[in-house]
Amino acid sequence: MRLDKYLQVSRLIKRRTSAKEACLAGRVQINGKIAKAGSEVKEGDEITLAWGKRLTRVKVVQVPLRNVPSAQAKTLYQLLEERTVGTEE
Repeated sequence: MRLDKYLQVSRLIKRRTSAKEACLAGRVQINGKIAKAGSEVKEGDEITLAWGKRLTRVKVVQVPLRNVPSAQAKTLYQLLEERTVGTEE
């Protein structure tokens, strides 16, 4: 599945166009490398997403064949890290 589609289906980013923009801006990495919107996502991949003031790191647990209900979306990944960035005191 394409990275932008996975981010939308898993509800990590609400809209696919927003996911595509994040990829174009270099804010999304797969396994430590900046990824394009069309990059293929596989089970076991580690996605790092810098979106807004949040940094989120997840491990892909499952890649669905199509859209899933919102209640099931969080089962597609395992949250490894989530923190706010840019508010250094």
